[in-house]
Amino acid sequence: MKSATLIARRSVFAGALFLFLLATTTLAGPPLICHSFDIGDAKSLPWISHDWNLSGGESYDTSKLATDTIAILDSSQVTLVHMETLRRATLYAKKDPVAAKELITRLIARAEGTKSASPSQPGALAIFDAGYLTEAYKQWLGEQDNPAQKFDGYALVQLALQRRSNDPQMEFASALIAVGKPGIDAQDHAQKAIAGAKNDPLLARNLSARFLGSQSETLSAMITRTKTSTKLAKE
Repeated sequence: MKSATLIARRSVFAGALFLFLLATTTLAGPPLICHSFDIGDAKSLPWISHDWNLSGGESYDTSKLATDTIAILDSSQVTLVHMETLRRATLYAKKDPVAAKELITRLIARAEGTKSASPSQPGALAIFDAGYLTEAYKQWLGEQDNPAQKFDGYALVQLALQRRSNDPQMEFASALIAVGKPGIDAQDHAQKAIAGAKNDPLLARNLSARFLGSQSETLSAMITRTKTSTKLAKE
């Protein structure tokens, strides 16, 4: 009896491990980090690299990271600009733990200040920023010494979506966050993002972009491919 129970437990563990590997190993890197988003001519944090990562030759003063990032976020209502700005901020933050903590602390406080207010787009984006940076930190900074580890970024982004329901770019962000997260189905977000791209040229360009190099899959394919692993996990 004990032997049968042990075998059953091992089978469940093996199945869970397989699903985790299926959801994560097929990715070439963290989806919120290892691909720069197309934001056209919009302003963001300084960037001199010709790749997704920092070049190593940056002279940016990271002590200004929180102030500069929030100023850029406050000046734009375009979700993709927020996504790229927070992606760059995360890369800079990894080099400066003090700046990393200051940025997430200020964004969480900024989001908390809007939760009790009446729903509005600026408030929704403030909540989105806190959630998206949290998930970006988790993908790039890891678990140790991560000032965002205790927060649920995906839940914050979903709260932002409730306040800004018709935002295909935010649905795109949600789908990217859901990639590789067990138990979270990216498909609803992916379908809404793809449908919305028909009237959003900037989003359409990002969805058709390849994740890493000309031989990799498009971002559209990446967010829709997660359906298989999510369905298996539920079963």
